[in-house]
Amino acid sequence: MDISKKILFKQIGAKIAYYRTLRNMTQSDLAEKANISRSALSRIECGKYNDNVSVSLLFDIADGLRIDTALLMTFNETEKQMWLQEFPASDTDDIEEDDENETGTD
Repeated sequence: MDISKKILFKQIGAKIAYYRTLRNMTQSDLAEKANISRSALSRIECGKYNDNVSVSLLFDIADGLRIDTALLMTFNETEKQMWLQEFPASDTDDIEEDDENETGTD
């Protein structure tokens, strides 16, 4: 997968974790509201949910957080610059290695 997509998934996950924390919710609380498992939510927050998060699932998560879905998919200029940034080989190797170690079971 393209490195910029990996960064995008990590940014979306970080936003979910941020808004969840602002709401004083645990992963279990939000997972229950979004009708997913806590482990699935954890992988989404880490940016490692099968390299894909459906729009429908983002709607459910946003509803559970009581926020507009657009907040999860809107990025400022600094965040966008990360998509274009060149990463040293060792950084991209770490990302690839993390993906290979992911089991993806629920």
